Amino acid sequence: MKREQPKSPTLEADAPPTGAKRLRPLWWSALILGAALFFLAADMLLFITSPATNRSETVVIDFPAGTPLSALANLLEQRGVVRSGFRFRLYARLKGATRHIKAGEYEFSTALRPDAVLSKLVRGEVLLHQVTFPEGVTTQDIAALLTAQGLASADEVLAVAADANFAKDLGVAAPTLEGYLFPDTYRFARHLPVATILRTMVGRFFQYFGAAEEERALRLGLARHEVVILASVVEKETGSAPERPLIAGVFMNRLRRGIPLQSDPTVIYGIPDFDGNLTRVHLRTDTPYNTYTRRGLPAGPICNPGAAALDAVLSPAATPYLYFVAKGDGTHQFSVTLPEHNAAVARHQLHR
Repeated sequence: MKREQPKSPTLEADAPPTGAKRLRPLWWSALILGAALFFLAADMLLFITSPATNRSETVVIDFPAGTPLSALANLLEQRGVVRSGFRFRLYARLKGATRHIKAGEYEFSTALRPDAVLSKLVRGEVLLHQVTFPEGVTTQDIAALLTAQGLASADEVLAVAADANFAKDLGVAAPTLEGYLFPDTYRFARHLPVATILRTMVGRFFQYFGAAEEERALRLGLARHEVVILASVVEKETGSAPERPLIAGVFMNRLRRGIPLQSDPTVIYGIPDFDGNLTRVHLRTDTPYNTYTRRGLPAGPICNPGAAALDAVLSPAATPYLYFVAKGDGTHQFSVTLPEHNAAVARHQLHR
């Protein structure tokens, strides 16, 4: 009979692991994960609080509407605004800012921290371009200036300004916005709708022409639109501030007596593609703006008058003058009678 061999003692490695031993791999995993998260957090914190460079350089970037966050972040990295487009994209998502970033043209400093860059994009602090419209500009001039600044298309400006329904919505009792686009210095962002730009300019007009000005116009027997028309003529007739109330007074005298205004600038406004040479034929050719062939005010404003010209019409000089002629130095000689005026014309105009 075979004797049973004694069993070998169980090796220690085959013994069931204790609880501490079972948890040891988890501790290592947690430690590695914690360390990784710590380093990621530290890296992100360093990224957020550190500018791309200590050298302050200005960078202008235009983000059109619909630009994906990835493209925006990569462009910021390429232009040296942030050190890492990937980290900036991750940071924007962690902040929940992805849907709040606003399109537009921005000016950044390369010394700006990424958190400040993101805040700027979320607040929509777009770059504003300053444009100055001098007194007496026409809508055509305004369209050209906006186009030159890259802020609008000239054709679109002219189309919106000629929209009678848009003018009515803005409170302008006229078929176009000519006369109501207030000359001033403005700051506009790129990609603004043309309607927004023109609404801003008309709004500036109404800031000036309020209830008090309406009352002054009524005392003169003029509607607001008539004041704007006459002010546009005064604006084009002289650049001399002291003369504006005098010229307004002359025109008011003529209107009251039914004498044609006989203003060259109104005739010029009614000539398509005027070449700069006003002739007798032009003066005799009837148009809605020819104040030699028609009595009263022209059909509409011939430019956009400034505050000084509007004030001159609302406070015209009490004067006996009915005539004036340019002296060639930017000022005019005023006359009461036609013979006096003819002599002044001979003295200041004919000899030239």
